[in-house]
Amino acid sequence: MKSKHPLMKNNFTRSDMNAVKKVISVKNLVLTQSKNVRQFENKWSRWLGVKYSTFVNSGASANFITLAILKHSNKNKNKNQIIVPSLTWISDVASVIMNGFKPVFVDANLENLSMNVDQVIKKISKKTLAVFITHTLGFNGLNEKLIKTLKRKKIHLIEDVCESHGATFKNKKLGTFGLISNFSFYYAHHMTTIEGGMICTNDKKIYEMSRILRSHGMLRESGNKSYEKKVIKKNKTLSPQFTFLYPALNFRNTEIGAAIGLNQLKNLTKNNSNRSNNFKYFINLLDGNKYWKAFDLKGNSNYAFPIILKTKNISKRNLFERILKKNGIEFRRGTAGGGNQLRQPYLKEFSKNINFKKFKNVDRIHFFGYYIGNYPTLKKSKIKEIAIILNKIKI
Repeated sequence: MKSKHPLMKNNFTRSDMNAVKKVISVKNLVLTQSKNVRQFENKWSRWLGVKYSTFVNSGASANFITLAILKHSNKNKNKNQIIVPSLTWISDVASVIMNGFKPVFVDANLENLSMNVDQVIKKISKKTLAVFITHTLGFNGLNEKLIKTLKRKKIHLIEDVCESHGATFKNKKLGTFGLISNFSFYYAHHMTTIEGGMICTNDKKIYEMSRILRSHGMLRESGNKSYEKKVIKKNKTLSPQFTFLYPALNFRNTEIGAAIGLNQLKNLTKNNSNRSNNFKYFINLLDGNKYWKAFDLKGNSNYAFPIILKTKNISKRNLFERILKKNGIEFRRGTAGGGNQLRQPYLKEFSKNINFKKFKNVDRIHFFGYYIGNYPTLKKSKIKEIAIILNKIKI
């Protein structure tokens, strides 16, 4: 049955289709990464406020390459722990594990669905290499205490901004505070390239590594000719075109994806503003006796409406879900990542001795948290209609 209120609507426009047609109608057709990709990377960097960006085929790939960069540049192998959220997307945690690091989990905050900063600071040890923060569903997860602590202890901050394009902390865009940041351009996010992601940094060496790791680990992708000459000189038996520095795969995107991204970027700031206003309107309409309303809306950019029930009764929760389905309101329980990652089968080895009482907030979101669609063209009348339905549910 088609949803009356889907998770996403109208995120690929006629204008985007025209941009694609322009790419495929040229005389000398090039579809693999070329000038459009470079142009998109440059324009994205300017929009965000960083020096360098690398366009890849997904936000998950951006996560993986980022952790691979940390692995290959880590000179102190005793520093093998990455502090991660328990509420995040699987690729954040999987990238940590697949690159040989140990994830150290912390609970979430209800106010911003991000990491509990006090727990993060408490779990920092001599083995901590980085904190990998997720800015969840359009909220800022940073504060001054965390930034100052990490700077003082010389611990890397990595930002996953896949769900929070344009959100800010102290009027500065998220994705500009850490050593590296990641973005996703999946179809349902703030803007889309259908599938796609971006790795962002102000560090030239990291940028060059991201380019190499994006393309099979090939030296010739670095963009640094003097560096390439030095490596070639040391490896005279190898073809300069096929010198592989790292064990890596193909994470490249295409000219078509870049053309869509360039077109979508034109409307991103305006669309983000619409989404933020939509959420503020929605949250004000909700019944505070039934739903959590104390979200931190400072600098928010929500591509979805998060909902947290106040009840902890499973029967009432099930009633809530039945009524949403009956009214054609598409939803996801546990928010975008499916809730508490520590309850997922892929983390069985890491969660054997976990005391779930120390993860109260993420478990509350896991069992009683949701999100529903929020898109730029969503009318206030529709938002009001949804709020009325939610407020009538006897929970």
